[in-house]
Amino acid sequence: MMKRFGIFAAGLLSVAAIGTAIAHESENPAVKARTSIMQLYSFNLGTLGGMAKGEAEYDAEAATRAANNIVVLTQIDQSAMWPAGSDNVADPSTRALPAIWENFPDVGAKGQALAEAAVAMQAAAGQDVDALKGAMGNLGGACSACHKAYRAPKD
Repeated sequence: MMKRFGIFAAGLLSVAAIGTAIAHESENPAVKARTSIMQLYSFNLGTLGGMAKGEAEYDAEAATRAANNIVVLTQIDQSAMWPAGSDNVADPSTRALPAIWENFPDVGAKGQALAEAAVAMQAAAGQDVDALKGAMGNLGGACSACHKAYRAPKD
């Protein structure tokens, strides 16, 4: 129980720290918050992806920490971070397309798929590099499924 609380607390502190670092990018606190969450996903996926690609040495403890962090991120209630009118048309600092608010049930389904893939990665990450590689495809696919449909490309 204490371990889960520690992971949760570390995740929240990380969100706060990154949120402070990128606060200048948008005036909208909802956009700032969700951008922080996305950066945390990216950071932890980078740890796992580096190991899966052989760019970093496999480290069961580091892989487990990264996977645990991703699971915690999927459990944060993000509903207040996605208000209508906080898309890239209204706020050019975000890449969130207006289509998100036109098809929120699909966004929710994609979020659920991400949460399930994160739990699978959590189970695999500490086993060995082959298990990590096996779980990486579903996790990365869950991220890209939402990004392809609902995120504008970089300029």
